[in-house]
Amino acid sequence: MDNSFTDVLFTLADFIIHIDKHLLVLASEYGLWLYGILFVIIFCETGLVVTPFLPGDSLLFAAGSLASVPGSTLDEHLLFIVFFVAAVLGDSVNYSIGHKLGPKVFDFRKSRFFNPEHLEKTRAFFEKYGGKTIIIARFIPIIRTFAPFVAGIGAMAYPKFILFNILGALLWVGLFSYSGYFFGQLPFVQENFKLLILGIIVFSLLPPVLEYFKHKRGKAEA
Repeated sequence: MDNSFTDVLFTLADFIIHIDKHLLVLASEYGLWLYGILFVIIFCETGLVVTPFLPGDSLLFAAGSLASVPGSTLDEHLLFIVFFVAAVLGDSVNYSIGHKLGPKVFDFRKSRFFNPEHLEKTRAFFEKYGGKTIIIARFIPIIRTFAPFVAGIGAMAYPKFILFNILGALLWVGLFSYSGYFFGQLPFVQENFKLLILGIIVFSLLPPVLEYFKHKRGKAEA
């Protein structure tokens, strides 16, 4: 792994862990343009299979928390709309890409920015949960990015997909952004904000981790 890529990873990790402080800096430097920056991050995190590492849950919560600060340039309801549109469009674009590439994408080689194993795990999610995968995946990093892609490959017809896409986005964005708005400025939350962000990340990663160990145990028993 070259130094430049390592530097990017460390920078990204620092942004996620200290996301509240970085958002404050962005808000002071870019003002209302921050809406556009947030839109792009969520759109890419949900719409491009090469960027599943971008912040999702933690960004929604931190942005909602920032909106509750007196004098903030962010409005909680406009923030919800921006995130919602970005999430729905992101999934829709991801679905379209998967639909155009088709099943042959499963034969792609593993690279720095793409891991076919994520596709296989997501396909297993579809086999287990069906159409509800699109809603459930909203709350699971990595799976969230690959679910619409796999749906486009052939796991789901578009009319059904768009319904689950909209419903999942409403639940995901609403839960995290408004939770940040209503609870982000509580003294306990402010004093432990970094730990809370790490907790959100760890908690959201638990389902795929547990599924992985369950799969490994099943293979061992077999």
